[in-house]
Amino acid sequence: MNVFEELESEVRSYSRAWPVVFDQARGSWLHDEDGRRYLDFFTGAGALNYGHNPPVLKRALMDYLGRDGVAHSLDMFTVARRHFLEALRETVLAPRDLDYRVVFPGPGGANAVEAALKLARRVTGRTTVVSFTNSFHGMTLGALAVSGNAAKRAAAGVPLTHTVALPYDGYGTDAPELLDRMIGDPGSGLDKPAAVIVETVQGEGGVRAASDEWLRSLAEVCRRHGVLLVVDDVQMGCGRTGPFFSFEDAGIVPDMVCLSKSIGGYGFPLALTLIRPELDVWKPGEHNGTFRGVGPAFVTGAAALRAYWSGNDLEKAVRRSGERLASALQEIADSHSAARLTVSGRGLAMGLGFREAPEAVGGELASRVSTGAFRRGLLVETSGADGSVVKLLPPLTVTESELDQGIDILASAVDAVLHS
Repeated sequence: MNVFEELESEVRSYSRAWPVVFDQARGSWLHDEDGRRYLDFFTGAGALNYGHNPPVLKRALMDYLGRDGVAHSLDMFTVARRHFLEALRETVLAPRDLDYRVVFPGPGGANAVEAALKLARRVTGRTTVVSFTNSFHGMTLGALAVSGNAAKRAAAGVPLTHTVALPYDGYGTDAPELLDRMIGDPGSGLDKPAAVIVETVQGEGGVRAASDEWLRSLAEVCRRHGVLLVVDDVQMGCGRTGPFFSFEDAGIVPDMVCLSKSIGGYGFPLALTLIRPELDVWKPGEHNGTFRGVGPAFVTGAAALRAYWSGNDLEKAVRRSGERLASALQEIADSHSAARLTVSGRGLAMGLGFREAPEAVGGELASRVSTGAFRRGLLVETSGADGSVVKLLPPLTVTESELDQGIDILASAVDAVLHS
């Protein structure tokens, strides 16, 4: 691995946790160059919801490349772009009676967030955006300004302004009620916000899930005061919590939705910002980027939508697997009652938390569990500002046998760490 050490920046992170060279991947499994295989409950931080190299997507991709399909097109019209938009409308938007325009802001989730923040300010003429404790929305300056992690914010190198952080669900104060009072009180010191941006499940923030009631209350406050509601579904969308959008169970309809990661289906870069039609006040070229038209991502994204979202079979499978995973994690927690482990999340985004331990110790324990799991052949990362939560993101297509294998490996790693 000398070339990595010699040429790559110190900014790399995942390769430090998993110091092997990966070579092949299929389904729920990664293989290193020495032939050892690893069960992947990380899935590209949620960019591989359908697993590695799913055959139906690979066939579509190979056919497209084989006929010299357009690979790069900025925002020019292409057949691949048309097919993707048609698939999105027919399998996702129309069945849910959602009326959104589609903005292609650039290749990643932070691009989708930046577009939403910029548009919200442009539409309302206001500058303040409300975000939440432990949130994470990306590493660009606008996205960092609405993120809660102190270490990530510090790397910006400049003040991160025009945002206000309120308590997320479970933090100790009812944020929707507080926001309602502050907007209505001319003495609160809060300038009326342009938007509120929220994750229904905070993936990087410790796999914390907001309740449906809390989300409905937040949406109602935004509607009442004319504040735009933005749901960041970059990691939790595309079926991660069960339904295609993570906000569906709450019965809310955001003004804007940010999608990326698994919307490209295959791990290719693609991001969307979905906006209500009346918010589409952009002038041509007012928000753009070079990689708004990655043809292969359109192809695999469209194939994924038609293969996995033409019915509700995948949603049902994720709900079943999520219940199975949550129950198993609770059994692990119950078997170590003295450690006061916590289980959090929704669907196939779950966390096993060591939050009740002192801050430094909780992060250390979670890191040791993640390392122990890797040595036993399972990839899981840690989450939360202090890294005290072991985060599990299995492929949505994970089999019962694979899920049980992963649970057994994790339980073994937890036992080893807590009994050492």
